[in-house]
Amino acid sequence: MSIPATQMRPGMVIKYKDDLHLVFSVEHRTPGNLRAFIQAKLRNIRTGSMFTERFRSPDPIDKVMVDEVKMEYLYNDGDEYYFMDEAFEQTMLTRETLGDAVEYLTPNLSIHVSFHDGKAVGIELPTAVIMTVMETEPGIRSATASSVTKPAKTETGLVVQVPAFINEGEKIRVDTSEGAYMSRA
Repeated sequence: MSIPATQMRPGMVIKYKDDLHLVFSVEHRTPGNLRAFIQAKLRNIRTGSMFTERFRSPDPIDKVMVDEVKMEYLYNDGDEYYFMDEAFEQTMLTRETLGDAVEYLTPNLSIHVSFHDGKAVGIELPTAVIMTVMETEPGIRSATASSVTKPAKTETGLVVQVPAFINEGEKIRVDTSEGAYMSRA
């Protein structure tokens, strides 16, 4: 199934140069007076090698049809992340397999784990996740209309630029494709 390069997401499995690759991170770039492009960090599933590749926005990407099982994220033990399906079967994935997707994993988050030939190869995150702000500068009450942002560290360690009125302990909605603040939750 072909999709445009702009619809690539971390955790997706694609076929590129006749091999299966796991998408680690996706970044949309628009340099100065040049055309926009998508820069993706890919990992070859067979060899394990990682590399960065550039795609034009309309380039067709072959998304590999994998078996997707709805699972719930339980916990992590170091670099091992544990998930459970509806039959209470647990699956363990390593940080190496998950890539940047680990920054969006909060306990009890419902996700889809991708299996290819019986082996877990990646996950598909929801488009947005709700996270709690753990560290940020104190909020400014009157800054509701300004475009000033400040860094905020979430419960998973992900740093997101948020508006000045967000305080510690608040829940925010974060876009998983760009790692950007969307709204309060």
